[in-house]
Amino acid sequence: MATERTGELRSPRALVWQRRRATAAAHWATFRRNRQGMVGLAVLSFFVAVAIVGPMFIDPASIEPATADGPLLAPPSLLDTPPSLEYPLGTDNFGRSVLLLMVQGARISLLVGFTAAFGTMLIGSSIGITAGYFGGTRVDTMLNAVTNWFLVLPWIALAIALTAVIGPTLVNVIVVIAITSWASTARLVRSQALSVKERPYMERSRALGAGHWHMITRHVLPNVFPILFANAVLMIALAILSETTLSILGLGPANAISWGRIIDDSFSAGALSAGWWWWLIPPGVAIMFVTLSFTMVGFALDEVLSPRLRTR
Repeated sequence: MATERTGELRSPRALVWQRRRATAAAHWATFRRNRQGMVGLAVLSFFVAVAIVGPMFIDPASIEPATADGPLLAPPSLLDTPPSLEYPLGTDNFGRSVLLLMVQGARISLLVGFTAAFGTMLIGSSIGITAGYFGGTRVDTMLNAVTNWFLVLPWIALAIALTAVIGPTLVNVIVVIAITSWASTARLVRSQALSVKERPYMERSRALGAGHWHMITRHVLPNVFPILFANAVLMIALAILSETTLSILGLGPANAISWGRIIDDSFSAGALSAGWWWWLIPPGVAIMFVTLSFTMVGFALDEVLSPRLRTR
């Protein structure tokens, strides 16, 4: 048994996983020493917990315009004398609690951010790795031309056009954000893939008869993944801001409540000029904190995954 166990520990697969666990532990230790990264992670954990757990305790009838029974445009009850928790952030023009709308909107806004960022990373990494691996060929030239076209074209104009054509549903908004945001990721990944392609172990693998798929999945992708992961965290913040922008323009998801949709509804009802600040400010503050937190975590991950920044 002892011999079998020793052989099992010394097997290549066991050594690989042992090395990966040690690397993950070292990265986490480095991340914990980054104060802004830990603050950002704490704020994000709070919002993610609210988005997952909060809507479970909300009565759907209380956030439906036709069935909400609260007072119309009531200011926050926390400012009453004495303070009350009935409507802590006030109500909107349908009598819905702004706090409940914020909790429900957290799930949709974060869902849009994560899924749109995943789509952006999928498209951008596929095109960037392919262009970098086949650098200098017709494939690289063609993919570079497409990437440059998307970089030059104003994303908001393309997003408005696509949303107007396919409709402002939740899924369509996610697709539009992914389609209009992948070009910068592709350019970043391509430059990294070009560097990886020239390394000695790539030449050895090619000499041993490794095919393109093996080279890309076993050598290029693992070396590109750290920078891709750090960029993905930043892209989540960008996706949330993109959804907010589309919602303010009236092109947000019409079949779901998001923070951007709350802002759009308040603008449409004249909250800015009428002084109904409790309807307008909370979703804006939530978007600001979430995007700032993703940015802080992204910078911390960049330091963790970049040896030069870590040494500095």
